[in-house]
Amino acid sequence: MSTFIIVMQLIINGNLRNFDHPIPTVYALVTLLSLEGRRLAIEKNGAIVPRSLFTETPLNSGDKLEIVGAVGGG
Repeated sequence: MSTFIIVMQLIINGNLRNFDHPIPTVYALVTLLSLEGRRLAIEKNGAIVPRSLFTETPLNSGDKLEIVGAVGGG
């Protein structure tokens, strides 16, 4: 019987997500969610995170993130 130990909690687009390991950066979260290569806007605790800072922006348990993907059309 395996036990899921909550190591980190993030609120992503209003939904509480539990992780069994730390997610160190915004880029690590983008990769974990299979969103790399997509046109995204990410807000962390009310502040926009520039794409150029995804790899440097740390995440902490309890952070609130809004992730929005750009949709093309015409």
